[in-house]
Amino acid sequence: MPFDIQYQQKRLSAADAIRVVMNGDTIVVPTAVGEPPTLLAALSDARRDFRGVQVAQILPVRKYGYFDPETTEHVRHTAYFFSGISRAGGQEGWTDFIPAHFSELPELLRRGMIASDVVFSMASPMDAYGYFSLSLAADYTMAALNSARAVVLEVNPNVPFANGNCHIHISRIAALTESEEPLLEVGLPKIGPVQEAIGKYVADMIPDGATLQIGYGGIPDAVVMQLTGKHDLGVHTEMIGDGIMTLVEAGVITNRKKNYLPGKMLATFALGSKKLYQFLHRNPALEMHPVDFTNDPYLAGQNDNLHAINATMQVDFMGQCGSESLGFSPYSGTGGQTDFVRSANRSNGGKAFIVLPSTAKHDTISRIVPVLSSGTHVSTSKNDINYVVTEFGVAQLRGKTARQRCEALIAIAHPDFRGELRDAALRMKLL
Repeated sequence: MPFDIQYQQKRLSAADAIRVVMNGDTIVVPTAVGEPPTLLAALSDARRDFRGVQVAQILPVRKYGYFDPETTEHVRHTAYFFSGISRAGGQEGWTDFIPAHFSELPELLRRGMIASDVVFSMASPMDAYGYFSLSLAADYTMAALNSARAVVLEVNPNVPFANGNCHIHISRIAALTESEEPLLEVGLPKIGPVQEAIGKYVADMIPDGATLQIGYGGIPDAVVMQLTGKHDLGVHTEMIGDGIMTLVEAGVITNRKKNYLPGKMLATFALGSKKLYQFLHRNPALEMHPVDFTNDPYLAGQNDNLHAINATMQVDFMGQCGSESLGFSPYSGTGGQTDFVRSANRSNGGKAFIVLPSTAKHDTISRIVPVLSSGTHVSTSKNDINYVVTEFGVAQLRGKTARQRCEALIAIAHPDFRGELRDAALRMKLL
């Protein structure tokens, strides 16, 4: 049957398309702007018609009606990683949470350890061969497609058709709906003097020809801003944002010196501006792939000089990083931090940077602490940590003794807290 006829047969209103969902189903939704707003709004409107449905996702970016503690018996959110939209539900107990490394979510889906009955996703318009591109987030969604009973797409002409392993054929689609609303845009985080200082320390340690993995946040973006004088950088990352695009336009990123897939930038989801999304469209230098490819420490670590830059909220004297909770209260999730710390540790010449301001709450709390706050979820372990960077300097911890680590971390803590940190270290017999 011709592809255009199949398309028309499967084209439905959003209200009708969501009826492929059955009671008890888990709906897998892509990361961030890969989520389909028209379908999820329709599901929210009809949520009381369902029972026991879960919507599983990393990083939701819109607050749909189903984020409602009063209707969780109908439709409930399950987080692979919390955002500002889903965080309150996690902290109050009406949103579920599945801890996992970002890189391992596809395998958990393939093994049936995480459910995937239905997939809802944004998609590009269909090409002449019957394929759609899930360009905004290939992540775990490509694995979920293979185990799902039904796939429902929201086709939007603003979604780019990207290269890479992010395509699905019309023959595999149960239903589709159309929308034309602009894609959600996310601006660059605010950067102040603390972020600039940290960014300079990291940028100074990145050599020409390095391959970059850059996380989201003010400090990673401050690093990007200070790389404009570098040459022949490459990209192997999980998220592509406007900062990376800016370095490509400036001629800083060429991918020529990459020894693993030279000439290609790799990412698994995009988050940024309309210009960024247009940058993805059929760009021969950029490929979007599933996260078990981009974040696999063995594969990513084949890049020489891989430099990974990720943020945390708290680091203790042993180097343990609490990046995803405030004590026992969830804040974000594991994501790909450990994936890329391990990737950079494997890389010949690689460096893994964990960055954080030295204080919180208007300089009243030190983020360098003797022990993590009670109940804190450890994201990067003491055995994986390498470089820790604050606005006061760099502590290189890998291969160091507990005493050496303690001394190095106190040296980059805020001066107002160094005395009490030393006292605590003495009591702990670390100094």
